[in-house]
Amino acid sequence: MDIRNIAIIAHVDHGKTTLVDALLKQSLGFKLKSGADESLIMDSNELERERGITIFSKNAAVIFKDTKINIVDTPGHADFGGEVERIMRMVDGALLLVDAKEGPMPQTKFVLKKAIQAGHKIIVVINKIDKPGARPDWAVNQTFDLFVDLGASDEQADFPVLYAAAIQGKAGKEADLAKMDSVLPLFESILETIPAPKIPEGRPLQMLTVNLVYDNYKGKIAIGRLYSGILRKNVPIAHVDREGKVKKATLTAVMTFDGLGRVDNDFAEAGDIVAIAGIPDVSIGETITDPENPVPLPPIQIEEPTVKMNFLVNKSPFAGREGEYVTSRHLAERLQKEIETDVALKVAATDSFDTWVVSGRGELHLAILIEKMRREGFEFQVSKPQVIFKDVNGVKSEPVERVNIEVPEGDVGIVIEDMGRRKGTMVDLHMDQGTAFLEFLVPTRGLIGFRNQFLTNTKGMGLMNSLFEGYEEYKGEFESNPHGSLVASESGTTRAYGLMGAQERGNLFFGAGVEIYEGMIVGQNAKESDLRVNVCREKQLSNMRSKGEGGMEFLKVPRQMSLEESIEYLGDDELAEITPKSIRLRKFWLNENDEKRSKKGL
Repeated sequence: MDIRNIAIIAHVDHGKTTLVDALLKQSLGFKLKSGADESLIMDSNELERERGITIFSKNAAVIFKDTKINIVDTPGHADFGGEVERIMRMVDGALLLVDAKEGPMPQTKFVLKKAIQAGHKIIVVINKIDKPGARPDWAVNQTFDLFVDLGASDEQADFPVLYAAAIQGKAGKEADLAKMDSVLPLFESILETIPAPKIPEGRPLQMLTVNLVYDNYKGKIAIGRLYSGILRKNVPIAHVDREGKVKKATLTAVMTFDGLGRVDNDFAEAGDIVAIAGIPDVSIGETITDPENPVPLPPIQIEEPTVKMNFLVNKSPFAGREGEYVTSRHLAERLQKEIETDVALKVAATDSFDTWVVSGRGELHLAILIEKMRREGFEFQVSKPQVIFKDVNGVKSEPVERVNIEVPEGDVGIVIEDMGRRKGTMVDLHMDQGTAFLEFLVPTRGLIGFRNQFLTNTKGMGLMNSLFEGYEEYKGEFESNPHGSLVASESGTTRAYGLMGAQERGNLFFGAGVEIYEGMIVGQNAKESDLRVNVCREKQLSNMRSKGEGGMEFLKVPRQMSLEESIEYLGDDELAEITPKSIRLRKFWLNENDEKRSKKGL
């Protein structure tokens, strides 16, 4: 069968997954399992559905005109760039989706850069032409400029353009919704533009593992493209690991993709994307090859992590109450399991037996790992995210990000002031119909904890996207997230009377009737210093009526903190206690006297 291997790339929320769903539903012989949810078929993960973003790349295959089209849906967020970089090794071309109103966005630049570097042919799809304010011609011009800026070849820059309303399952060669009735023109463009896989003659069996998944029955399954040769079930192969060591193994299963599922086969031929089982210690970036003539493929190069956090065993007074897995052994095994499937993540042990340093591509990358672990029943603590400094030619250097901001014109002043405080350099500023578009180069540590403050300052009207730019010379000291916390001075249950007094000092995180412990953070102080407050204090009742009694007092609605907000909030001496049911913020030293002694160095 003729084969095409294609990736779908785009900025977050530009409609990749919706378009893949339309291609699946309109392909030959595709059927959903009974009872399956028809909305966003590809976003099968619970976290992805909640957040509306693709986190894990997924494979699907459709049949069109006797041609098998392998489709890989990729994450759009740069924090999951490890996935995008690997996927480019599996495919021969890409569909680039661009929002007809927004045009190319910062993450579009990131994913397109990877596709261009891989030398792939690219089809541009201007999506959401049914959106109010859509400007498809402008979006095409902006996309062409981006191709040129990223150094695309003349052949790549001469890209075919299609227009689509993915949510309606329609696409066409003209930006006219009335002339569209299906995604058939997109299928035809894929066959015309994307080349069939090139299969080198005379090369031995070669397959590069790009993804790993777990199956309860088959064990660890490696997914990748078969570059040459034929893979057969129950036939010995050679497994070449990252260090170049060759080990013999026998495949217990050989699978290809059909729709959303994997189908068992006796063999698979070169050019197809396949899944294999039977190698328990296989990892990403390793080669499966011929045992008589083992020839490894070039390993996958992954960009280095830029942000790190400490993961600690939970030692709070509430430890062990809500989690199923709480010991250092559980935590170590879970982190080790994660780095087998996520090559952009790094885990390092420390001098302490109950603490690990986990490094990733950004705050969101680490936050997704934390959320996955708490949903699996793990209980642990994490520290404030910190950037990873590097020594470049003997100079201390730090990661810098290119930040694109879109705010109402009246908020420009406060944004520039905030960025200046964080050592940000303004690269561009222009206005368009009452909206300001700003671009800055800012140290990554200046963005830690900034997003919430940015939304507050712009009254929720601001949009911010950031993209890793590179390492630059250390910018000097500055306070990236200055805040003071309201800290519980004793353990107990929060009372309305105690909270009334505390809310005058700042913004509370809890209402009445919540069990807390000494040293737990119950709110944010209005000043940039910590304050111990007794929120468990009850009103002393007497049989005497006091003057002015009967006046109405109200508790303000407490601020609900999400996982990302909790991580962003953390100060240098603060931890977040993560359990399946709760996220609590606490001081490293729970007791005030212990905290004072630590500051004096005692």
